[in-house]
Amino acid sequence: MSDVLAQLLQRQGTVVLDGAMATELEKRGVDTSGPLWSALAMRDAPQAVLDVHRSYFRAGADVATTNTYQANLDAYRRAGVSRPDAENLVRCAVQLARRARDEHEAATGRRGLVAGSIGPYGAYLADGSEYTGAYSLTPQEFADFHRPRLHLLLQAGVDVLALETMPQGEEVRALLDLIAAEAPDVPAWLSLSVRDDAAALRDGTPLEDVAEWVKARPQVRLLGVNCTRVATATAALGQLTAFTELPLVAYPNSGEAYNPVTKTWSPVDGGSEEELLADAAHAWEDLGVRAIGGCCRTTPAQIGALATALR
Repeated sequence: MSDVLAQLLQRQGTVVLDGAMATELEKRGVDTSGPLWSALAMRDAPQAVLDVHRSYFRAGADVATTNTYQANLDAYRRAGVSRPDAENLVRCAVQLARRARDEHEAATGRRGLVAGSIGPYGAYLADGSEYTGAYSLTPQEFADFHRPRLHLLLQAGVDVLALETMPQGEEVRALLDLIAAEAPDVPAWLSLSVRDDAAALRDGTPLEDVAEWVKARPQVRLLGVNCTRVATATAALGQLTAFTELPLVAYPNSGEAYNPVTKTWSPVDGGSEEELLADAAHAWEDLGVRAIGGCCRTTPAQIGALATALR
């Protein structure tokens, strides 16, 4: 596979990622309240998933991230979805993102990428563990958990792998080993879930350790943070600049706080403002950030403002 991510970075300077999927599905009447979050939408509301991807491309995004953050086979099995059907839902997620990408290219001449989202084991637990890292498996168990989705994403034709919201050091190491062994030619980015002090992953693993592991994995093209407040993201990015020469990636959430019991978000710092991402973008570029987007509760309007600010 050619390194389309490196080519896009070179062409664009700073790449605009997309924003939240579940938030936009909810606006379209899709129920995302269950343990699978938005992962059943490929079965129940595929048109809505496609429309969300389209909305981000129209806003100025360069990348469509597949709706597979929580779409792992174990979670589908637990929800009563057969393995063949679950595999088809993961493939469908890629097909929908590719369709939106291809339509956008046909209309504008701008070729975007499809990033295959791989969320942490904590997302499967559906208890907010991506914000704590409070779980433990062996490296082999982590690899066995992530392998089926990885292979399905690759078979369906993603351009890049997005290892997202990773809160746990041993899981990060296991995932890096897995993609190096089984997808060595596919570019990837690694985006971390960090503590509020921005010095470590949620489980306490120092950012310096993660940066050292990434140095041995040349397929990782971007390193950074996602699904945290803008201020915390800025602090973590500043820390990472001391540990890595890689370009960085940042896609914070809206600044709201997530309650894993009620599965609701509540305002913290007024983060729903349209300029939330745009206001941070140039300071992040000065830190070496070369891919910027939004995570939970961010919107196409915010991605549009970001794209305007960067271009």
